[in-house]
Amino acid sequence: MEQFAALPLADWEDTKATLHRFCQVIGKVRLSCAARRNHWWNAPFHLTGHGITTRPMGQVDGNPIFTIDFDFLSHRLIVTTVDGREVSFGLPGQSVASFYRDTMRALEALDVRVDMALPHPFDLPDADRPFAEDTEHAAYDPVLVTRYWQILSQVNLLLEEFAADYSGKTSPVHHFWHTFDIACTRFSDRPIEQPPEADPVTREAYSREVISFGFWFGDAAFPEPAFYAYTAPEPEGLDSEPLEPGAARWIKQRGSHLAVLPYADVRSAPDPRAAVLAFFDSAYQAGARRAGWDIARFACPGGVTDPQLSTAT
Repeated sequence: MEQFAALPLADWEDTKATLHRFCQVIGKVRLSCAARRNHWWNAPFHLTGHGITTRPMGQVDGNPIFTIDFDFLSHRLIVTTVDGREVSFGLPGQSVASFYRDTMRALEALDVRVDMALPHPFDLPDADRPFAEDTEHAAYDPVLVTRYWQILSQVNLLLEEFAADYSGKTSPVHHFWHTFDIACTRFSDRPIEQPPEADPVTREAYSREVISFGFWFGDAAFPEPAFYAYTAPEPEGLDSEPLEPGAARWIKQRGSHLAVLPYADVRSAPDPRAAVLAFFDSAYQAGARRAGWDIARFACPGGVTDPQLSTAT
């Protein structure tokens, strides 16, 4: 199994566009049927041994407890209830419209009622087009979708390893269907007053000071896969801080600075794992220093916070 296999955006751009919208359909089911959590932690997907999952949901809304899983080895969507009932269907050959239709039928067959708010894409170019009318996006290359999941799985474990060194408030490692990235966020828990014009998603996501780390597969604004990190709100002088390894750099995006390490540079590094961990740590040190975080207080190397255990190891 190759570590960090090649997946240039151009090779799977059409498949990615379709899969992204499939994920948004299921993500909006999750929003409708799961208890809300701080910073939208209820919304993202989590990795499994076959793909990604919504985790169990229902019950609080009167529905049976159920889970929706993407299986990226057999390339099926699987809807399962806690009493063992299951409905599934294949992913190749589906348009967004047919995928949406089959998802709703699967839920209905399992007695799950979904009142999906705004059943159309979020923050995508075709955001005004209902899922039920999208017959344009229908590309699905199973080989590249499996590779996407394998890369996600590798990055997931790197983010888990990195997350272990911080004892403060930390998000789960999770895969967002909004921006189609996988991320983990550290919090100082300093409240941040958002401007009145901020949208509800932003207001909740950034209600506290954060430094976030992740990986995305590329988009129109940055058309190549890359690891990234940012501090929000951005402290003055952040972009003057050093980053590791040498291929990492600060870029200007949406009015603030983003630390990026291109995936291609990681793939060619002598030790890709070490390169990514050094990048995440240097971006954290940069943001934490500039924002005045108590770096020593929150440090817990190797996931150990107990002083006796720390000394013993």
